Amino acid sequence: MKKAFKKLITLIKHSGRVFIYFFKGGVAYARACGVMVGQNCRIYTRSFGSEPFLITIGNNVTVTGGTAFITHDGAGILFNDDKGRRYLYAPVEIGNNVFIGYRSIILPGVKIGNNVIIAAGSVVVNSIPDDAIVGGTPAKIIGKFSDLKDRALQSWVSDADINKSLAYQDRINQVKSNVLKKSL
Repeated sequence: MKKAFKKLITLIKHSGRVFIYFFKGGVAYARACGVMVGQNCRIYTRSFGSEPFLITIGNNVTVTGGTAFITHDGAGILFNDDKGRRYLYAPVEIGNNVFIGYRSIILPGVKIGNNVIIAAGSVVVNSIPDDAIVGGTPAKIIGKFSDLKDRALQSWVSDADINKSLAYQDRINQVKSNVLKKSL
């Protein structure tokens, strides 16, 4: 009976957080879970692992959908002796002005610096310095944030270039690039 009651309480708490996610947004959800979240953030994931209180997110951070934060190493269940199984818990720290691409995975003990872009699908196993673009599995530095920023400010479409009086699809078709990427 006690076990069933605990499960019911957990379900009610989880349902409340899901309600927060859908009606108040990802930032409110993350904070309700215990994640420390800075200002001007956009969060589109609900995957903060079993220790969300170990996660700190700075200011001006975007966390896209499918991103998973992991704050422990579950392999400790395999390491047992007379003292019992082993555990490893470690924080995850995200700096300011960071973009984490779709379905990335951030592992325990990782510190992501300021002005960082993490490419979609990356698995971040090591800390990332400031001013870096990383991608891959495991994630490696593939460029500099400052170089991409300069290129974007010079050649990407700006707010002033977009006719917001048009329907969304029409305004995007009006400003889209028709250049496809080169073959490998």
